[in-house]
Amino acid sequence: MKLNFCGSHSHSHSQSHAITIAGLFLLLLPLLLPNLFGPLGRASPSVFSEWNAPKPRHVALLRGALQRQTSVQQQSRLWSPLANQGWKPCADTTKVPLPEKSRGYIQVFLDGGLNQQKMGICDAVAVAKILNATLVIPHLDMNPVWQDSSSFTEIFDVDHFIDVLRDEVSIVKDLPREYSWSTREYYGTGIRATRIKTAPVHATANWYLENVLPVLESYGIAAIAPFSHRLTFENLPANLQRLRCKVNFQALAFVPHIRALGDTLVNHLRSSPNKNQAAQTKYLLLGRDQIGKQNAGKFVVLHLRFDKDMAAHSACDFGGGKAEKLALAKYRQVLWQGRVLNSQFTDEELRNQGRCPLTPEEIGLLLAALGFDNNTRLYLASHKVYGGEARISTLRKLFPLMEDKKSLASVEERAKVEGKASLLAAVDYYVSMQSNIFISASPGNMHNALVGHRAYMNLKTIRPNMALLGQLFLNKSMEWSEFQRAVLDGHKNRQGQIRLRKEKQSIYTYPAPDCMCQA
Repeated sequence: MKLNFCGSHSHSHSQSHAITIAGLFLLLLPLLLPNLFGPLGRASPSVFSEWNAPKPRHVALLRGALQRQTSVQQQSRLWSPLANQGWKPCADTTKVPLPEKSRGYIQVFLDGGLNQQKMGICDAVAVAKILNATLVIPHLDMNPVWQDSSSFTEIFDVDHFIDVLRDEVSIVKDLPREYSWSTREYYGTGIRATRIKTAPVHATANWYLENVLPVLESYGIAAIAPFSHRLTFENLPANLQRLRCKVNFQALAFVPHIRALGDTLVNHLRSSPNKNQAAQTKYLLLGRDQIGKQNAGKFVVLHLRFDKDMAAHSACDFGGGKAEKLALAKYRQVLWQGRVLNSQFTDEELRNQGRCPLTPEEIGLLLAALGFDNNTRLYLASHKVYGGEARISTLRKLFPLMEDKKSLASVEERAKVEGKASLLAAVDYYVSMQSNIFISASPGNMHNALVGHRAYMNLKTIRPNMALLGQLFLNKSMEWSEFQRAVLDGHKNRQGQIRLRKEKQSIYTYPAPDCMCQA
């Protein structure tokens, strides 16, 4: 038998040539069609590049802000702590003793970000109290936005949590062996008699007694999922409301390494700026003048909530041009399939109603109008700013001593929290609670949690008047002096004054009168 080596070689050569061309094509494809290979998940579903670095939108105001002068009296008023408002924390009173025997084990599975999970943990403790049950340390689900799988014990000091609540609720770290089958995976693979998935939002105490207690009595365990916002704020006994506040303000302490990193950041913020930073401002030229002396060691935290999700969901125009508008509209459609009600309104209508998050430029102008000068130590608490440094550059011009985790802590110091959104948020929360003043660019869970916690501690917190600011920023002919006067008038009573909780409002945002007593 003859073998045709020549034909075989020719076939092999053409095959090899085709493979080479195909390989080159595959290598070049990402360059030719980059959007085909871009991430299509929640973080970036747009299918074309949208980013053109935006130019400042409020040029006249920015010019005035860069030339601003603040008086000693204005600075003194701005940085002075809140006066005593006649309220004090009282989360410890009227304890109801533990029953001799627990009725069974309660599990809860919590989604959302750090502050939503915190509220869920507080509610879970209260539900365990209502049912005379033993609470298993809550399970934190993977955060779908930031892809963070941090557990309760990675964020919170579990021993402190159990110890603070020892006399109030029975809490265990893990289920006993006979219930080890009761896992997230178990409930994700079928209908289970021990899972309660019908808990209504803001369910009453009676709902739990009627619907969850029978499951506990039958099986010795009940798993509630979903659980977020599943306990009412109304018509609960005073001891239960105060128990929730005790969990929120006392029992939920961060793990030691988060507190240590937070202390490192705070210590840097309270110290003098380095020479390179100081050279960018009048700090060294003026020396330690009267303003410098009275503000030494003070800093303000700005929670800059300006990520792509928020920008898209708001349906506002942020000055990035046609490409940005198209990309955010596409992103909105992919994520929410037309369920964003704001998109029915024009940008002007949204701004007049205060529905547009403040851009870094706009929050910078607000801070400048309130009296913060270019020597202000400003800590930026944020996850990922939509548009990156290009979007922040105007804010940095106004506040050259602006800092964040990366500028204040080394790679080694940040190693345990890097890439973990919940841990990074916990560090920012800790630093925010140590600051002289806190301000958030837009309402949200972090803003609400800190407004409540700082009110509980009588700390200064500035709440932007979103409707007023929306209207001011629409006025393109406004001079700096007029803008500053309007801002100061519109924020006189928005600096941490106690606001009593109204019906259906959260005790975690408005702790008085449920969790505070009149002094």
